[in-house]
Amino acid sequence: MKTKIALFLGLIFAANISYADLKVGFVNIPAVLEKAPQAEKAKKRLEQEFSPRDKQLVSQQKDIQNMEERLSKDAAVLGESARGNLEKDILNKKRDFKRTQQEFSEDFNVRRNEELGKLQRRIVEAIRGIAKDQGFDLLLTDGVIYASEQIDVTAQVQQKLTSMPE
Repeated sequence: MKTKIALFLGLIFAANISYADLKVGFVNIPAVLEKAPQAEKAKKRLEQEFSPRDKQLVSQQKDIQNMEERLSKDAAVLGESARGNLEKDILNKKRDFKRTQQEFSEDFNVRRNEELGKLQRRIVEAIRGIAKDQGFDLLLTDGVIYASEQIDVTAQVQQKLTSMPE
C-alpha cells in the first residue's frame, strides 16, 4: 500500500515538473461575442434586411386592431350580414398575420444563425492565431469554472477581431 502511495505521489511530482513550461490561457466567448465589431455589423445587417418586413407586420397588426375597434363600436348599427363579413375579414387577416409572423420569425432565425456561424468561425480563427503567435499550448473556452486574469486572453481576442478585415 505504501508503495502505491509513493508511486502515485511520484507521478504527481513528475507531472508537475513536465507541465511547468505549459502555457495555458482562457477565452470568455460570451464577452467576445458581446464586444466584437463583427457582431454589431451583423446586427445592423439583420436590422436593415428585416426592417421592412417588421414594419409590414406592425401595419397588419394595426389594421386588425382598427377593424376590431370598428366592429365593437359599430356592432349595434351594422346589419347582420355586414357584421358577419367584418368578423370573417378580421379572422382572415389574423390568420394571414400569424402566418406572416411565423415566416418572418423562421427567416430571421435562419439568417441570425448564419451570421452567428460566420462570427464564431472568425472568433475561432482569431483564437487560433493568438495561440500560435503567443505560443500557447492550450486555450480553453466554455466550461471553465475559474480562470485567473493572468491566463485570460479574452481582451487580446477582442483586439484581434477589431483588427481583422471584414
